[in-house]
Amino acid sequence: MLFYDHLNVTGDGQVSRRGFLASSAAAGLGLTGLLKTQAEELKKRGLSVILLFMNGAPSQFETFDPKPGTSTGGETKAIQTAVPGIEIAEFWPKTAEQMKEIALIRSLTGREGNHQRAQYLMHTAYAPSGSVKYPSFGSVIAKELGDSQFDLPHYVSIGGRPAAGAGFLGQQYAPYAVADPNRMPLNSELPRGLTPEVLKRRLALIGKLEQEFAEAGGEALVADHRALNEAAARMATSPHLKAFDLSQEKASVREAYGRTPLGQGCLLARRLVEVGVTFVQVSHGNWDTHTNNYEGHKRLSAVVDPGLASLIRELKERGRLDKTLVIWMGEFGRTPRINGQAGRDHYPRAFNAALAGGGIKGGQVIGATNATGTDVSKRPVTVPDLFCTIYEALGIHPRRQNQGNGRPIRLVEGGSAVKELFA
Repeated sequence: MLFYDHLNVTGDGQVSRRGFLASSAAAGLGLTGLLKTQAEELKKRGLSVILLFMNGAPSQFETFDPKPGTSTGGETKAIQTAVPGIEIAEFWPKTAEQMKEIALIRSLTGREGNHQRAQYLMHTAYAPSGSVKYPSFGSVIAKELGDSQFDLPHYVSIGGRPAAGAGFLGQQYAPYAVADPNRMPLNSELPRGLTPEVLKRRLALIGKLEQEFAEAGGEALVADHRALNEAAARMATSPHLKAFDLSQEKASVREAYGRTPLGQGCLLARRLVEVGVTFVQVSHGNWDTHTNNYEGHKRLSAVVDPGLASLIRELKERGRLDKTLVIWMGEFGRTPRINGQAGRDHYPRAFNAALAGGGIKGGQVIGATNATGTDVSKRPVTVPDLFCTIYEALGIHPRRQNQGNGRPIRLVEGGSAVKELFA
């Protein structure tokens, strides 16, 4: 049972008076102490998230909701998976073998059809706003689940920067970007002759020099700068830094993931969560197939399929899948109608996602679209619903609030978790 369950948290994320009094009397703690205990217990669980984000928006017809033999299905055929009755597009044969661990959502629905706005939405649960810089859910999860004493970044982004950063949470929860998973991070090691003790003294000196600026009104800037310096120093002296070195893996393992940036990024993600990194995003682009949709998806899927499948398989084999939530998604779907250039255009009304691990019950499909894929016909899942589901899978209450721009802001506004997804 989650901590907030027996605290009797109301629908808006607040603790009821009865729940508070009962828990306080039992534990002899105030509300602050109770919430601190909850946070500490959550961090001890060692949960993590790996997000495979498909920039440009993959087609649901050519991924996990094919419609062969229909006017909208195009050339794409369906194949059987390891779960009888569940079929996916022909381009994903290795993923099909792992379907017992995967839950498909075929009824995602949204309103944002612009790439930048939709990517921001699918990273923050909020549409872009001129007045508020919302944090990505990677930053939120790093804050909620990450141990502050851990010596690697709790949020690592492989293959490109996410659509949203740490926002009002501050730089200490910002993603650490790794451009090439095949190379060790640049400038991650101490220069020759510089010892950890000397580095510590230099940082202390910088702190003293910055103090005057902080007292003159630059406290927020100094805090961000110090957080970055301290994180870099911990990383440079960390024994966990070797997790970034893929040369330590057997050639056969690397081949199984695929010798591509995406495939090796998935392998790196597995290595990072095993040593304690909380959130890893692996990005893959060029899914905006307004032309030659079929050939484009055939080529792109051939890169992602072995990476996704090997990631899930290895996490399972190594006993890590139950504590790692794997998410595959893009920013929206693509039109049922095939345009004059053999492509599909933007379509937020109906699209799909895949989840595995982290307490998710695999081997099932949530929701459905109609025969031609033009509309959701069963169990619609909104973007807020998806985020509520992700947070609740991790034990984080989706109505939890953070301070942003001088006011409390919930992690998710509206929506409810898809309870059928949980084992």
